Amino acid sequence: MQKALQKAEEAGVPWHLLGGGSNTLAADGDLPILVLQMAMRKMVIHGTCVEAEAGVLSSAFARATVEAGFQGLEWLASVPGTVGGAVYGNAGCFGGETGDRVVGVTVLRKGDVVELGSSDLRFGYRDSCFKGTNDVILRARFQLQPGDPAALRVQMEAFLAKRKASQPLYAGSAGCLFKNVEIQDEVELARLRQETDIPEEMLKNRRLSAGWLVDQLNFKGEMIGQAQISREHGNFILNLGGATASDVVQLIARIKTAARDRFGLQLQEEVEYVGF
Repeated sequence: MQKALQKAEEAGVPWHLLGGGSNTLAADGDLPILVLQMAMRKMVIHGTCVEAEAGVLSSAFARATVEAGFQGLEWLASVPGTVGGAVYGNAGCFGGETGDRVVGVTVLRKGDVVELGSSDLRFGYRDSCFKGTNDVILRARFQLQPGDPAALRVQMEAFLAKRKASQPLYAGSAGCLFKNVEIQDEVELARLRQETDIPEEMLKNRRLSAGWLVDQLNFKGEMIGQAQISREHGNFILNLGGATASDVVQLIARIKTAARDRFGLQLQEEVEYVGF
């Protein structure tokens, strides 16, 4: 990887780092970039600290920690992608976030291997210090807690079942399109309540589900070309067989415009654009 990146820099060739490919939308046509996929998949357990290389599949990592009797990452079994991608985007669901358990990350920065501690990582909602940088995540260390493997297995399978029941896993997609929306203040909340009834759970968490917002805009099932907003979950756009990236981008634009016009909200993409 060091040699590949050095050669790319010397030749002036842009590059993109790919984990498992989830939450990624590539532009149509040929992409004049070097794409590197992380495939380093080693895991090491040191007491209750588990270290995983960036290419370890999230689901495999979650299962391995459960089987080893550690709790804290059961929800990660339902998240597609890799450990590196999960750290990069602070992936999360079912009340858990990757950053809650990360205590250190090793990166490749301008050709040098650099160790980062938890205070350097600046985790936020679907955010980290790595966004907007050229740091390459090589491996991450997670601090977990002892637990009962049998009970953890049950919990993990429950998360998987819930994910399968609520998301359109039968068709290709770029994963969740938009980040959920943080309610900024009471003025914004009052304005939103004039437009729609907000579920109590969202009021409690001060966060609006992006899928729920799309539901309120009546976009489920909407199509452009062979791209369709899922009827099961409004935060997914499905490829029905011949969708182009242009089809998907146009649907994203329609949703964002409608959310701005009706709710005064600027939806932010969770999906990563490549080659646009």
